[in-house]
Amino acid sequence: MHADVLVLAHHIEHLTGEPPAPSANAVAITDGRIVAVGTASGLEPLRGPGTAVHTFPGATLLPGLTDVHAHPVWGSISIGSGVDLSAASTLEQVHALLAEAADAPAADEWITGYDLDVNVFDGDPAGTVFAERFPGRPISLMTRDAHALVVSPRVVELVGLTGRETFTDASSVEVGPDGRPTGFVVELQAMDLVFDHYPDVPVDTAASYVRHQLEQLARGGLTALHALDFSDPSEAVYRHIEEHGELPLRIRCSPLVPADSTPDVWRHVAGLQGRRGRRWHVEGAKFMLDGTADNGTAWFDRPDIHGENREPLWRDVEAYREAMRFFTGLGIPTATHAIGDQAVRFALDVIEEVGPAGRAPHRVEHIESIPDDLLGRFAELGVVASLQPVHGTRHTRADGTDNWSRRIGPDRVAHGWRTRDLLDHGAVVALGSDWPIGPGDPRIGLADCQLRRPVEESGAAPVQPGQAVTAREAYAGMTSAAAYAAGASAELGRIAPGFLADLTVFAANPLDLAPEAQPGNAVLATIVGGTVQLHPDTVKGRP
Repeated sequence: MHADVLVLAHHIEHLTGEPPAPSANAVAITDGRIVAVGTASGLEPLRGPGTAVHTFPGATLLPGLTDVHAHPVWGSISIGSGVDLSAASTLEQVHALLAEAADAPAADEWITGYDLDVNVFDGDPAGTVFAERFPGRPISLMTRDAHALVVSPRVVELVGLTGRETFTDASSVEVGPDGRPTGFVVELQAMDLVFDHYPDVPVDTAASYVRHQLEQLARGGLTALHALDFSDPSEAVYRHIEEHGELPLRIRCSPLVPADSTPDVWRHVAGLQGRRGRRWHVEGAKFMLDGTADNGTAWFDRPDIHGENREPLWRDVEAYREAMRFFTGLGIPTATHAIGDQAVRFALDVIEEVGPAGRAPHRVEHIESIPDDLLGRFAELGVVASLQPVHGTRHTRADGTDNWSRRIGPDRVAHGWRTRDLLDHGAVVALGSDWPIGPGDPRIGLADCQLRRPVEESGAAPVQPGQAVTAREAYAGMTSAAAYAAGASAELGRIAPGFLADLTVFAANPLDLAPEAQPGNAVLATIVGGTVQLHPDTVKGRP
């Protein structure tokens, strides 16, 4: 039998700890799966008249990279329709970027933005600072952690915010000393009040935004990602893309179970399981047990310097426990957003009570700061530690002058993003970006993991340098560990016969490169289910 596709390179890197023979440099693919791994000459009998042959001299084949925590739909729409504030480190720079956007649309059109650094404000974030520069203009800016909005007085007026709103979770509309809203809108239920007034984005436009961003992510080497959401218009967007072409990578979607939601909502999320297209499917449920430390909504065992960061997002933690029991009983794996030490502890306690879910393990997401006694529990309970160390390298500073560090204090800062310690305690550590909150190019994030600083800032001091990992450990976090996190270790994360033919083709073996050189390591192609997508012009960048 002849293969559909032959991929020839210089080297194959398995990342499993048991490398193949050094001479292995070729993969044969049929019906989207690997049927043989060996040398180019050894696989020659599988070449037939209809076999597509792709040759990459000097290149290295790796299992396809998977980002285990991303938000492709709302992230792409935010980028496509909003102002990028990632480069703004001062309020004046924010104003300058907004002024550029304000020149084009009509005076009453919304200006939205994303990746706003709360450190640009002198004190608590407040949208009143936009009143003088942009009078009467509706402006809504999402903070870098995506858990708050800073909105202009016109938005407060349009939405009818009073500061007296009540929510079933820990959301809030902040007020000033005069009792009037400041324009700082915290957490999802409060943010939804503003989102409901955003201009509609047609599905075809949203799909074009998503398709473009997914193509950029694939150029960085991704063949799959785990979308930790599945809200409107996700399904319509994925179906639109597949009706007019193909998704550039696989997407595993886990819908959000809102804080303090009822069993009716749980049953709805359970009913979404198994919904799918050619390259996307729904599997799992996502919980947010707490919020973020930057906004004071994370759940630590003691308050921060402002007396905050001491409560869960789920006001009724027993409801979280029952919801976890509900989904586990149906064999649906869960992923719990838990940033503070008490949130992580409670999530692990509940997971121990409810037991395993079935095909895929339970996961805990973010794990920004935990004490020593929690390190071993991940391996003991078979819980995946899903980390985004790029938050540590890019949202905090080694000198502790950032908002996150100031709020929670040096002892908890010292226990931040414990990638090394979790690995040393036997945990499966799967790595993601939380894109668009972190850089989506996996080469950047994987280099940061090794350096514990932004790879492009050679003079920056590392953040908790003792938590650095090796190149092999970092890349395993987006291959074999990612497959395990999805319950797919029997078909993803390795280059072996019977496995899905999801591969990333690098110009050079990233395990042989210094971390600083990895973002510039060209991705020559990504292969998803045996379909080869060439990326001849790949460069370092942030999708």
